[in-house]
Amino acid sequence: MPVKTMRDAINETLHQEMAADDRVFVIGEDVAGGMGTAGKQGCAGGVFGVTQGIYEKFGPDRCIDTPISESAIVGAASGAALMGMRPVAEIMFADFIGVCMDQIINQIGKFRYMFGGKTTCPLVIRFTTGAGFSAAAQHSQSMYQIMTAFPGLKVVVPSNAYDAKGLLLTAIRDEDPVLFFEPKALYQVSCEVPDEPYTIPFGQAAMPREGDDVTVVAFGQMVPRAAAAIDALEAEGITCDLIDPRTTSPLDEETILESVEATGRLVVVDESPPRCGLTADVAAMAAERVFHSLKAPVRQVCAPHTPVPFSPELEKAYLPSEERIAEAIRSCMA
Repeated sequence: MPVKTMRDAINETLHQEMAADDRVFVIGEDVAGGMGTAGKQGCAGGVFGVTQGIYEKFGPDRCIDTPISESAIVGAASGAALMGMRPVAEIMFADFIGVCMDQIINQIGKFRYMFGGKTTCPLVIRFTTGAGFSAAAQHSQSMYQIMTAFPGLKVVVPSNAYDAKGLLLTAIRDEDPVLFFEPKALYQVSCEVPDEPYTIPFGQAAMPREGDDVTVVAFGQMVPRAAAAIDALEAEGITCDLIDPRTTSPLDEETILESVEATGRLVVVDESPPRCGLTADVAAMAAERVFHSLKAPVRQVCAPHTPVPFSPELEKAYLPSEERIAEAIRSCMA
C-alpha cells in the first residue's frame, strides 16, 4: 500500500471527489494562488499547498480564489450549498473562525432545523489547527473544542493521513455542514493510504492501542504523542487503551465509556486550554455515567490557560508532552 502524508491524502481526496462529482468545488484565500507573484495562477495551492494542482485540472470556476474575508468565503459557500452545490471552503487558520462565526453558528448550523428538514447544507469548511509551528498566538489555537459546543455542526479532527482521507470523503458527501480541522503539525506525517476512495463513518472512534490498565482519550496531534507515551510505558508493565475519537460531534461515547468500565482509569489529552474544553467534557461524562467503575481520579492533560506562545521553547513547554502524558497515566496507577 502506498505511503502518503496527511497533506497529500487530503489533496488526493479533493482531486478524486471533484472528478467524481461536478458539484464539488473549492473556495478560499489562495486556494489557487500565484496572481501578482513571479509564479502563475495556481502555483500556490493554499498557504500549506494542500490544494495544489486543482486549479490546473478543474479551472477557475471550481477553484475559486477570494479576497481576505472569511465571512465572504463562508457566506458564498453556504449559499452555493443551499442551491445544490457541494463547496469545500478553506479558512487558512482556525483562529480566524471568529470572523465568520455568525455564518457558521447562526446560519449553516441551523438551516435544516429552522426549515423543518426541508433543506440541506452540504458544506465542508477546512481549517488548519493547532500549535507546533511557532506561528504565535493568532495562528496556533485549537478551535475545534469551541465549535463542538454548537448543535447542527459536525466536527472532525483527524490524527493521521489514512483517517484524513476517509473522513474528508465522508464530509464532502454528507448532507450537513462539516467543520474539518487539520492539525498542521501533522501535515508531513506519513502512513499507508490506499489510492482508491473510501469513507470512514462519523461518530466511530479508532483504537490504535489496546490495554488493560488505563483508558487514554486523545485528540488530533495529541494522538501520536499519547501513542508514544503508551508504548514507552509497556516497559513498566502498564498497558492502555488509546481512543482517537476522530470526530468530536458526533462523539463515540459508547467506545469511551466501555473502555473506562473495563480499565477503571481515564486520562484525557488535548492541546486546547482546560477551561470548558474537550478534556473536561469527557471527564465529566465518565464521572456521571461510569463513576462506579473508576479506580482513580480522572486526569486531564492539556495546555495551560494562556495564549499560545511564539517562542519555540515556550511553545514546546506549552503543548502536552509525551512525558506529561506518561506521568498522568502513572499517577492513575499509584
